[in-house]
Amino acid sequence: LKDESVKKYVYDFKEIKVALHKIGIEINGLTSDLLLAGYLLDSSLKNDVVSIMNYFNIDVGVKTGSLDLLASGIDYDFIAKCAYYVIYLKEKIDSELKKVEALDLYQKIELPLALVLSDMEIEGFPLDKDELVTIGETFKEKLDNITKDIYKTVGFEFNIASPKQVADTLFNKLKLVGNKNNSTSVEVLEAMKEDHPVIKKILEHRKYAKLISTYVDALAEHIHEDGKIHAMFNQALTTTGRLSSSEPNLQNISVRDEEGRLIRKAFHYPNNEYQILSLDYSQIELRVLAALAKSKALIDVFEADRDIHTETAKKTLKLDREPNASERRKAKAVNFGIVYGISEFGLAEDLGISRLEAREIINNFYEAYPEVGEFLRDVVSSAEKNNYVKTYFNRRRYLREFHDQSYQVREFAKRAAMNAPIQGTAADIIKIAMINVSKMLKEKKYKSQLVLQIHDELIFKVYKDEKDQLIKDITKVMEGIDFPIKLKVSTGIGDTWYEAK
Repeated sequence: LKDESVKKYVYDFKEIKVALHKIGIEINGLTSDLLLAGYLLDSSLKNDVVSIMNYFNIDVGVKTGSLDLLASGIDYDFIAKCAYYVIYLKEKIDSELKKVEALDLYQKIELPLALVLSDMEIEGFPLDKDELVTIGETFKEKLDNITKDIYKTVGFEFNIASPKQVADTLFNKLKLVGNKNNSTSVEVLEAMKEDHPVIKKILEHRKYAKLISTYVDALAEHIHEDGKIHAMFNQALTTTGRLSSSEPNLQNISVRDEEGRLIRKAFHYPNNEYQILSLDYSQIELRVLAALAKSKALIDVFEADRDIHTETAKKTLKLDREPNASERRKAKAVNFGIVYGISEFGLAEDLGISRLEAREIINNFYEAYPEVGEFLRDVVSSAEKNNYVKTYFNRRRYLREFHDQSYQVREFAKRAAMNAPIQGTAADIIKIAMINVSKMLKEKKYKSQLVLQIHDELIFKVYKDEKDQLIKDITKVMEGIDFPIKLKVSTGIGDTWYEAK
């Protein structure tokens, strides 16, 4: 298993490597991975061995027992069939990947990435349980105070965690104007928050309740004996090519508000020999959009290191001066909205402006960057015709929803068609960066390690005596990826994840 020259044909190498590591066995020589091949051929396939075998018209039967080799009732016949067909399908896999121009993506990105991710899962990320509990106690105290404040404001007690009782309180007892379904979703309450002082307090209550349940309590359950969490990185799950994490999901720790960011204070190494380093691609999706659309004006902004939101504010709001904070915020919403196929209605909602004003801002954007509009129209047109879109690196996302009877489903397909090549290309870039950085760390014999990936950000365990040269080397690798536009990373370092980012 350890011998690199002995070729390994597998289903889900990453899981195999991590599992074997737990019992002290090393595995090398990854040659073919059916899970990753199936994912590249159609990212909407179910993430299980039977579905992927069925894709290749192979019937391995139905799994009747456990696949856990340490459990009783093992389905040996099923395991044997899967093992046989994994190697039997090798040539067909390569042939099918070649047909969809994804063989390079498979061999040069996804297979090497599986090795990087398994090393990250094995290494883990430190989480101080005592500190997490202390943060949680602060949140619980605030939650108690908000609860008392809510009861005092309305003059009676009710279950604030129950949407039904919140609806009864707001629409029946307080006689506020409700909606058709008497919904108390965050969006509804946000729109109503000026109608009564209790609504803002209910939103605050929900925020702290979520912080406690989703982060404080849930994260504590995942701390291992080594004082670390060993989250799983899902390489073959999202339809866009992005990585996701689970058990626990570290990608959803909020950075939008200070309370959410506070959770990051509990992530730190107990030994002061190490720090946490964060390197984050700056506005990667907007850079990708500029490159894919071949938009000269957008490319010039990035190549000259000018602020994209300031430039867009000047162009979309027709300013002959520097924009103020509010104007720059509008431009930022437009820039990121375009990436996600935003409508004038959506922009009007986001910015609290009229649809007429939103339409004018969007029209001004396309006037300033005409190639972007042309690119997005071409992408949608191609997707309608071919049922898929692809990234710069030929990753496909199939969009069969274009032919659905539902208007809403077809509109979703249009927005997904606009966004998938951009988000997918950004995902491919960060994957290439992870592979190249990991290779560089080994070649230069650094003790520091890549330990986490959060969307466009890479996080490292850093030995203090290596950090100055390390930052230069990692920055050079991440910015040096072969892509038609200049890539830029920002750096943060600190004793905790909070300080680093």
